[in-house]
Amino acid sequence: MSNIDIAQAAQLESIGVIADALGIPADALEPYGRYKAKVALKFAHSIRDRPRGHLVLVTAVSPTPAGEGKTTTTVGLGDALNRIGARAAICLREPALGPVFGMKGGAAGGGYAQVVPMEDINLHFTGDFAAIGVATNLLAALIDNHIHHGNALGIDVRRVTWRRVLDVNDRALRDVVTGLGGPGNGYPRESGFDIVVASEVMAIFCLATDLADLKTRLGEIVIGYTRERQPVRARDLDAHGAMAALLRDALAPNLVQTLEHTPAFVHGGPFANIAHGCNSYLATETALHLADYVVTEAGFGSDLGAEKFVDILCRSTGLQPSAAVIVATVRAMKYHGGVEVADLPREDVAALRRGAVNLRRHIEIVHGVLGLPVVVAINHRAEDTDAEVAALQEEAAAAGVTAIVARHFAEGGRGAEELAHEVVRLCDEPAEAALTYPDDATLWEKMRAIATRIYGASDVTASSAVRAQIRRLQDEGYGGYPVCVAKTQYSFSTDPRLRGAPTGHVVDIREVRLAAGARFVVMICGDIMTMPGLPAVPAANTIDVTDDGRIMGLF
Repeated sequence: MSNIDIAQAAQLESIGVIADALGIPADALEPYGRYKAKVALKFAHSIRDRPRGHLVLVTAVSPTPAGEGKTTTTVGLGDALNRIGARAAICLREPALGPVFGMKGGAAGGGYAQVVPMEDINLHFTGDFAAIGVATNLLAALIDNHIHHGNALGIDVRRVTWRRVLDVNDRALRDVVTGLGGPGNGYPRESGFDIVVASEVMAIFCLATDLADLKTRLGEIVIGYTRERQPVRARDLDAHGAMAALLRDALAPNLVQTLEHTPAFVHGGPFANIAHGCNSYLATETALHLADYVVTEAGFGSDLGAEKFVDILCRSTGLQPSAAVIVATVRAMKYHGGVEVADLPREDVAALRRGAVNLRRHIEIVHGVLGLPVVVAINHRAEDTDAEVAALQEEAAAAGVTAIVARHFAEGGRGAEELAHEVVRLCDEPAEAALTYPDDATLWEKMRAIATRIYGASDVTASSAVRAQIRRLQDEGYGGYPVCVAKTQYSFSTDPRLRGAPTGHVVDIREVRLAAGARFVVMICGDIMTMPGLPAVPAANTIDVTDDGRIMGLF
């Protein structure tokens, strides 16, 4: 059965039953149909005096075309924890329509470890991304309108940094010219589009602690500069109030369930290769006061997702993971060992051992640099041989970490019970996440620390113009902000073709963007794009709806 077949055949509980299991009263729910709801912000704030449960971070090895399964493992582990009597909930990012229609074709887990209703979650869900997109584009419209009607703030049209967004991959919109067609259409200027998940509003949405904090952060957004190089903020345009109004309802966390009825908060969704890659703080904080164990994921490999989870999210909110899970697959290790995708189904222990250098680097990042207790989850596939699994476990053991085979894709929570027991054991060991760099390091020093300590690089470089921009941001008082690196997810380097665990490479900073509302500085490295393109054969080509309304083709 395909993922969507399994999801559509499932017997779901009403969302009220799921909420009741967590102790959420009916009057704190805003149902969106029978199987999904938002949890009222007032209730979420009212429980913050309760003790927090254990936070378990799921990350992974460097992504490959074969897929690794962080979301699937997060779901399977949550189900398994409940099966062994540990009261658990999970927190996931909302799928973005860009990859759903592009490469992924769905991002709600897989097999018998999924969040449901799968079609709703993958397509529009509760409208959060639409609200984020409209808020972002409203600010863009207000900027151009202000310039058109006299430009009292003296905005330099050459230095407007705010971009519009769209929740679809569309390479044709990366660089555009707006305002063409004569004086009635405003001033022509160069601009562009990002995908919604890469927007600063998405980052703010996921880092905000409450509605007041959201509005404050929105007001801090720097949209551009005057001719005198003075920053112009969203609050100078009186835009932040209307933006917050658009986001008011979206800010409430979404509650759904897994196939095994584990409560699942699915809220927010920035990409870790171009943003900070974590679901919303509000959803995670709410879950931690309702469950004894909360399993969450951070995007892509630990070099991007886990690093940003600790250095950005934990630094700014005080969240503290008790343990981490690194998801690895036999196929991924063979790929990093030089095997091409077409040959991955064939047994190749030697290639697996060569590729395990990638796993060892991720163990060093999560345990050695970030200081978290860690277990490796081998996300099992039917074609994995006993010899390959044994070799992968040996490689993990050589790095000082236990690797446990998890069969949640095929068996649901039952297939991840051994992993759940190990996670509980790790959570009982006191731990405190370590930061990659201190707050008082300069922006350049922070970037170099990430590149050398996390990516294994020898140094960082940048053009004289980019270096000058970094110095300006430092001098303007943004040096205390953490750094959010945007780079390829497929390699520790900025070259996606370099598999395994390259060392000694140089990370070049191509562009710098200030995210003053999100309170971090984005360093764009290599050829990474903040508006992805569609592949030659997009997943959208297989997605359809029957005459009676049944969604098909999500996978």
